[in-house]
Amino acid sequence: MEFAQIINYLQFAAVLAIPVLLAITVHEAAHGWVANRLGDPTAQQLGRVTFNPIKHVDLVGTVVVPALTFVFLHGLLFGWAKPVPVTPHRLRQPRRDMALVALAGPAVNLLMALAWSLLIITAPMLALVSNGLATTLAHMSAAGVVVNLFLMALNLVPLLPLDGGRVMTGILPPRAAGWFYRAEPFGLIILLMLLMTGLLGSVLMPVVTGIVNLLPGAEIVNALFFH
Repeated sequence: MEFAQIINYLQFAAVLAIPVLLAITVHEAAHGWVANRLGDPTAQQLGRVTFNPIKHVDLVGTVVVPALTFVFLHGLLFGWAKPVPVTPHRLRQPRRDMALVALAGPAVNLLMALAWSLLIITAPMLALVSNGLATTLAHMSAAGVVVNLFLMALNLVPLLPLDGGRVMTGILPPRAAGWFYRAEPFGLIILLMLLMTGLLGSVLMPVVTGIVNLLPGAEIVNALFFH
């Protein structure tokens, strides 16, 4: 890898850092907040319903693995945070409520993507102060849109331990849900195989780009990430 390419990667990583940390932090906090509202205070009691990213960062999953995949998979980010603890039997309706807790994370990522997209269209106003500041905010906001939409789409894949898998266990008939749950040890292996073969990206990309085109600032996001 050439020195100039390394510098470009580092600059891009710096722009991504804040959106990634916010996306992960709010995603995990949303799980805990909804669980608490539905009767399970476990995450609240353990201090996980917080916007402090340190509480949610996993050294390997949030730092090492994303950095390696970003460099060696040509800009693709893959990783995970510390899972928020949920005690199903403390929920009022465990099967239904576990599905709602799982959906909270992707839902908040969609809302954050919308918020970042609104920042994109306000960024040019900062040009009155500094062109560099306006450009940085626009790039960071575009990254925020893409990061949150990819995180949302990835987590909705119906594989355990992803949120989509948790939703499936909540809506499948109990017997089928039991079979599905027992397949969880193989979920990460399947996910990695889909990632490495490019199949995962081919499924997620149309979802992400389709939503991007519905949001304000789509032209800038497309120019920076999907040209």
